[in-house]
Amino acid sequence: MSTLFDIWNTIQRQLFPALENELGPISAKDKEFIKIVSLLDLRSHMNKFRWHGFGRKRKDRISIAKAFVAKMVFKFDHTDTLIEYLKKCDDTRRLCGWENAFQIPSKATFSRAFKEFADSRLPQNIHEAMVIKYCGQKLAGHISRDATAIEAREKPVKTEKDEVTPGPKRKRGRPRKGEVLPSKPEKRVDLQATRSLEDNLNDLPTHCNVGTKKNSKGYKETWIGYKLHLDCIDGDIPISAILTAASLHDSQVAIPLAQMSSKRVANLYDLMDAAYDSPQIHEFSKSLGHRPIVDNNPRCGEKVLMDPATKSRFAQRTSAERVNSNLKDNYGGRNIRVQGATKVMAHLMFGIISITAMQIFRLLQ
Repeated sequence: MSTLFDIWNTIQRQLFPALENELGPISAKDKEFIKIVSLLDLRSHMNKFRWHGFGRKRKDRISIAKAFVAKMVFKFDHTDTLIEYLKKCDDTRRLCGWENAFQIPSKATFSRAFKEFADSRLPQNIHEAMVIKYCGQKLAGHISRDATAIEAREKPVKTEKDEVTPGPKRKRGRPRKGEVLPSKPEKRVDLQATRSLEDNLNDLPTHCNVGTKKNSKGYKETWIGYKLHLDCIDGDIPISAILTAASLHDSQVAIPLAQMSSKRVANLYDLMDAAYDSPQIHEFSKSLGHRPIVDNNPRCGEKVLMDPATKSRFAQRTSAERVNSNLKDNYGGRNIRVQGATKVMAHLMFGIISITAMQIFRLLQ
């Protein structure tokens, strides 16, 4: 935390006054952009993108990465809009690293760089390093787990399961004498507790398809795209994120999220809504030394109510909903212009690292 205080004091007492003397008054958005970039430590993640003396020299990928962060901060929907803004706004352009407008790369270069960042999981790696460095040293009280719909401009993928014609169903009731019933396949949540995080992530579907859920008023909502699963700690700081197909149930990602978060922070309570109410998730949370607080899913039975103390602690789960709302309203979560799970995740992660940096700084205010 002393490092974080040093960064905060340097920005507030030295960097902002120096920039205002050089550039003039700095806008609130530019200050937000500076705070975010100061925590990303981009240079330590950019070695693989550096030019090594073969072929034509590449455009500086650090400046392009900063520009993608600026795209989230200024809420630009398109790269064309970002480029035009950088050409006209000297302050933001120079903060990204381009002294003159002619140095700004073309749209094609931005597109190639974004694909490189997405394929190498650059924003995910930056986010993980930032969480471990600034949040991993202290004990987190609660982890709030939730998922949110991500709409995409893609054609939903038709899976093999959709194409297979179902065979005749077996009659209900007790099997006949000598009849051998086919064994039921093991559920994904049963297997996840015995597998590594990497194996669990590889097992999750990530294609674009149709998702359906009930809103707060009980009506069904349908969307085409993906589903983003988030773990957040106190202070509305997202610490883990997984992108899956829109149709995947929330409970199928609870254990991989818990595995990912346990490697980054230590916490006491796991807060989840009724969609995560299953014995496997309860047991895995306890195996990590946590206490699961999950809203009861009656499943045609009588709902079990929480005691007042547990209910009060469960109210902290709204932090995950606030992060989802912040991502969609202020950091590009509603404006997906790329296609494919890899690129969509990279786009969302640039927004998530921006939220993470800002929320970490707000803890100092």
